[in-house]
Amino acid sequence: MTATLGSSTGLPTSDADPFDHAVLEDPLPLQAALREAGPMVHLSRYDVYAMARYAEVHAALVDWQEFQSGAGVGLSNFRFEKPWRPPSLLLEADPPKHDAPRRVLTSVLSPRALRRLRDRWIADAEVLVDEVLSAGTEFDAVPVLTSAFPLRVFPDAVGLPQEGRENLLPYGDHAFNAFGPDNDLVARGAPRVAELSGWVASVCRREALAPEGFGASIWAASDRGEITPEQAPLIVRSLLTAGVDTTVHGLSAVLYAFATHPGQWERLREQPSLARVAFDEAVRWESPVQTFFRTATTDVRVGDHVVPDGSKILMFLGAANRDPRRWDDPDSFDLSRDPSGHVGFGMGIHQCAGQHVARLESEALLTALARRVRSIELAGPTARHLNNTLRSWESIPLRLHVD
Repeated sequence: MTATLGSSTGLPTSDADPFDHAVLEDPLPLQAALREAGPMVHLSRYDVYAMARYAEVHAALVDWQEFQSGAGVGLSNFRFEKPWRPPSLLLEADPPKHDAPRRVLTSVLSPRALRRLRDRWIADAEVLVDEVLSAGTEFDAVPVLTSAFPLRVFPDAVGLPQEGRENLLPYGDHAFNAFGPDNDLVARGAPRVAELSGWVASVCRREALAPEGFGASIWAASDRGEITPEQAPLIVRSLLTAGVDTTVHGLSAVLYAFATHPGQWERLREQPSLARVAFDEAVRWESPVQTFFRTATTDVRVGDHVVPDGSKILMFLGAANRDPRRWDDPDSFDLSRDPSGHVGFGMGIHQCAGQHVARLESEALLTALARRVRSIELAGPTARHLNNTLRSWESIPLRLHVD
């Protein structure tokens, strides 16, 4: 990053590209430079304003009145540009349009609803871990564990048909790429957009969903008049867009963290109740969702500077989650830390509605592994999967030592 003071306003400016492949591969140097530059930086390449410190990112996330989501949470500004798909009723909407869909989804994914799934998912995780370990103790964790487990349990919980589930990850990958600029990563997924979007739309219909599950519960809310029949499939779509890729990369993050911090794995084995803390600490430390945009609804003051009405603001969630102004020793993965307050799931009214689902999946998988596995180590070089929004993994070769 090159950060220079603007001659007329005194606002730090940078010509860095946060979506450059090298930055996506290793975003930490840019994030640190942005934090040090000031509370806000102007990114001249895209003419957007950036926040990388925890205090400013947190404040913007909870202030939906001045930092709106309804104009899109990507670089595209819906005030002037047509979205590539109908906007999300949760992620890309503000009150009052946001309220009823959010209430319904919060109820569908409530802790009470998830309690009914807990025993089944814990049993599913035990079976998966047994299957994996019976085939050997060296493997790539991404295809056999961190992708396999969410794809094993989450589509069933939604009530999706079996056919076509392989479309979930590429659809989510493209959706999160589309929040960034129209670069080569977006072009990579473009040839399949119509096919993937068509499949997703087809399985969000009432008749495609199982009679029990998250999807059926959303449609039941439309029968009660809590949402309209037109809103129901878009709310189901939100589950499919944000409910798989993010969890896959969160699980990858926590396994990578344990492979590179063996003392923390020993701590988890001694105290399995730390499984949920471990997942949240991994989400803080690795931040699977790295960035989201907001749009200023008026001239908004941030520190000593003003974001003009209609301007895009890029919030660096990953940078905020490693801000030393908020966290002690932020670059370490530490189960003695209280990671609550991290912004890896967002904050405020748009905070991730499915975060408890992800935590339950992680708890099930980590608990199953901790019962069987004495230690975890890397068995070879890891590889990133580049995405404009997600901190993603292509490959994490692991070697497990089993009791």
